[in-house]
Amino acid sequence: MRGLTRAVLGAAALVMLAASVSACAQISSTALRQANEALQAGEADRALSLLAPLPNQGPGAAEAQNLLCRVRFTLQQWDAAVAACEQAVRLEPNRSGYHLWLGRALGQKAGHASFLTAYSLGKRTRQEFEQAVRLDPRNADALADLGEFDTDAPGIVGGGLDKAEAIAAQLDKVNPAKAWELRGNIALVRKDFGAAERSYKQAIAASPHPAEQWSILANFYRQRQRWSEMESSVKQCAAAAAHDCRPGVALYDGAGVLIAAHRNPALAAKMLTGYLAGSSKSDEAPAFLARIRLARLEQQLGDAAGARQEFAAAAAMAREFNPAQDANR
Repeated sequence: MRGLTRAVLGAAALVMLAASVSACAQISSTALRQANEALQAGEADRALSLLAPLPNQGPGAAEAQNLLCRVRFTLQQWDAAVAACEQAVRLEPNRSGYHLWLGRALGQKAGHASFLTAYSLGKRTRQEFEQAVRLDPRNADALADLGEFDTDAPGIVGGGLDKAEAIAAQLDKVNPAKAWELRGNIALVRKDFGAAERSYKQAIAASPHPAEQWSILANFYRQRQRWSEMESSVKQCAAAAAHDCRPGVALYDGAGVLIAAHRNPALAAKMLTGYLAGSSKSDEAPAFLARIRLARLEQQLGDAAGARQEFAAAAAMAREFNPAQDANR
């Protein structure tokens, strides 16, 4: 009887061990690659279907959770994005990029929260950006986001223009174009519009691939209602993108400037079409959102059939996204 009990207990232990091993099985690099490809292509539904069955513990789980965070980010589901990024950071706390994305998700959540909640979330946002920089002082995106936070946020949550200027000095050694962009943003807050314009132009000169910097200068002109210079800069953005092997986000952002200004819908539609046809799509410019914006432009241009096609394509890529969530309409 004792031998039978031991056998039963032994078998149970093996079952539990097998279940434990299965739960912590390493996530294949192929699964992660496919999920990331879907994310970059703006195929949020496909990315979610690939990530959903993956375990949230064990080797590879941190990267899977970070990808999940970024998919939820594109869908503007801030609570879910924060939760996934927090899990990624818990699993691998020494990855700079994971802290960067957690900071971005927290920042967006703060922007849609009540005042008291936004205060605590804002402090956490800066802490995550700061940790991302601490772990990798040459992470230009983390430095730029920390500098942007310090430029925009009040001192009560840790922001400040003096801090932003120090970050710009750090960026000089890593990415001079981003450093000048940050200085332009600082000057804008100070309402020194001449210095801001000069800084954005310096960013163009400092970048080997200046399409994105042209879109930033164009947005500055939009804010100043300098319409002819805005359109000229957007055209420069499009021209620079044509000579850039990865134009991606620049075309999306340049079109966004025109949409926000309610000007030249034909050029905006052409830029979004180029972005969607290209091979350098990015989750920082979600393709399903590009299709929604293109559909609206086609409506303005009288192409009702084209608009319906783009709306349908966007819905097939991201069923959980409501077009009404898009602030740039």
